Amino acid sequence: MNLSDIYIQDHYRSDRHNLIQDFYVPCLSQTILYSRAVGYFSSTSIVSISQGLAALIKAGGNMRLVASPQLSREDIKAIEKGLKQKEEVISKAIIQEFETVSQDRLTCLSWLLSQGILDIKLAVANNFEDPGLYHEKIGVLTDGNNNRLAFTGSINETKSGLIDNFENIEIFCSWRGEEAKRVKRINEDFERLWLNKTPKAEVISFPEAAARKLLEYCPYAKPTVSVRKKSKLVAEDKTKYDVEEDKSRSLHSLDITLRPYQEEALVKFKSANYKGILAMATGAGKTITALACASSIEDLDLIIVVVPIKDLVQQWMDELDKLTDFYYPIPAVGKSETWRNTLYKKLRLIHGNVQAVKRLPTVVVGTYSGLSRSTVAELIEDAGGLPIKSLMIADEVHTAGSSQYRRILRDDFTYRLGLSATPIRPHDEEGTEFVLDYFGDIVYELSLEEAIGLKILCEYEYYVYVVTLTDAENEEYQRLTKKIAKLLRSGNDKVSGSINRLTIERSRIIKSASEKITVLGRIIQDHPLNRGMVYCADINQADIVCHRLSQKGINISRFTSKEDKQRPQILNNFSQGRFDALVAVKCLDEGVNVPAAQEAIILASDTSERQFIQRRGRILRKAKGKERATLIDILVVPPIGDGQLKLITSEVKRIKHFAKTASNKASVITKLGDELSHYGITYSDLILLVK
Repeated sequence: MNLSDIYIQDHYRSDRHNLIQDFYVPCLSQTILYSRAVGYFSSTSIVSISQGLAALIKAGGNMRLVASPQLSREDIKAIEKGLKQKEEVISKAIIQEFETVSQDRLTCLSWLLSQGILDIKLAVANNFEDPGLYHEKIGVLTDGNNNRLAFTGSINETKSGLIDNFENIEIFCSWRGEEAKRVKRINEDFERLWLNKTPKAEVISFPEAAARKLLEYCPYAKPTVSVRKKSKLVAEDKTKYDVEEDKSRSLHSLDITLRPYQEEALVKFKSANYKGILAMATGAGKTITALACASSIEDLDLIIVVVPIKDLVQQWMDELDKLTDFYYPIPAVGKSETWRNTLYKKLRLIHGNVQAVKRLPTVVVGTYSGLSRSTVAELIEDAGGLPIKSLMIADEVHTAGSSQYRRILRDDFTYRLGLSATPIRPHDEEGTEFVLDYFGDIVYELSLEEAIGLKILCEYEYYVYVVTLTDAENEEYQRLTKKIAKLLRSGNDKVSGSINRLTIERSRIIKSASEKITVLGRIIQDHPLNRGMVYCADINQADIVCHRLSQKGINISRFTSKEDKQRPQILNNFSQGRFDALVAVKCLDEGVNVPAAQEAIILASDTSERQFIQRRGRILRKAKGKERATLIDILVVPPIGDGQLKLITSEVKRIKHFAKTASNKASVITKLGDELSHYGITYSDLILLVK
């Protein structure tokens, strides 16, 4: 949705319309940049400015504000005669206006300023003999599609009451034919003003003393449009702001009770001087434990959370917003200028010790790739470096071992916390050593077996279906195997690239074995899909699976890189039971929280142990009405008599991991013993595997 989707009238009058509910809230909820000029910086203009700002905050928008200080004749004379500095006089005038306004009226403005997403400038007349030169009242709203809405209007600034002010505004929209010209002109007028290019007016920065005063009104939590449980909230109705404070929990704490194992992990982290890695099973509450660790650090200034994929950015932001008293996080995604400017301003505020009365950390959440760019490192340096009390939280910390992501792992992070069910990087000793050296040792571990035993995760049943390669597939598999063996025997160091390429090509034969699509019909007959997930080899296989399942009347949604922007909505619909299954390739491998999922079909898989663990973890999270989960696997074998036991051995590695903690381990061994006996694999062999 954007501004052009909203029903907007061509004018609003406060005697006939509810400007907050009819105009400000719906329009600001779709706005990414709100540019506003209000004439005098007075108690009544502050009321006008404040209308609907909770909706702008919820939308993650930024605001630019220009106002003129209301100076008395005595103030002007003092400046002209040099008795007082201009900034001192202006600061005093603005602070006096703050003191005439109800505190809750300043909440949204103060919060925006504290987050570095509000810029305030003051327009001062060049000629103090005519101090009313700048008295313009305009606004420009811009959405994510570059639609613009401009308005001009008046507010009765002679009154000081908070609810009796009369406002009349005229609206112009860029998507309404001839109105586009007026929108363009009004926007250009504001830009000239902002850049100090308006004749007869000097535009200056907001005085530091006034900024400090405004920050005293900053709430503990992000203001919202409606009342909810969090600390201090702003609800908007027809005439006023209602501010409520939840006194049930103290500042800087979690809105949740930690479980004993999470308390133990917290103690271990603190004992390690606030550095270390928590190696906890997927679904065991690493995020909550990490937030407890962050909350335990006194006077923390900055938290940077890095995650492997964009889907996890919003997931972390939601958890931070729901469970902590920290200010709303800066999402380091999308157009980099927006969040980078915000981060720069926040860092400058911290270094300048310009903060709200209640000291809370600035929080940034972004991906490894986004936050590891050189531009981010330069921004931090330009802002004065990291504050001394800065914490790095690295989700799926094994990702940090990749050389391309190490720029964000700065030496000046005083506190460091890594999270992963599998922190060790297989076949990468150098990367693993780097992760352990930077974050410290693994200070706490909770295995999958322990998590299931503690009833933190669901028990699960495991079923294996065996399929055979076709003669053509088997022939190609053997051909590639021989080529790889020949290259390995050559002893030539320059052939590693060729070996890697051939190995990937060979594994693709197993992943895409044609019999898998055939056996899928039998699987869903034996185990009807109900909030299930089907993992495929690639987009092509995912499309085939989607087509087959749809033909059977199963309501599915593809969940791949092609659905990038739709994925949050797809997950929500899945959780609500609107889809029987999601068909994914790799997008559900790491960290994505889908507690409703209770069945997974591993149609294709890498040989990576990490991928085994992550995929199983997706279905083991507890959820209302979910007693146990079902995990279904497909084992690929060569034609009988072929003797390719290495193929079976590599596939059985995955089965070992899955069967070992399954509630029906014995039946898995019995069934596989029967089906693999033709290859010389005995019950005893399988029992040894899962011990």
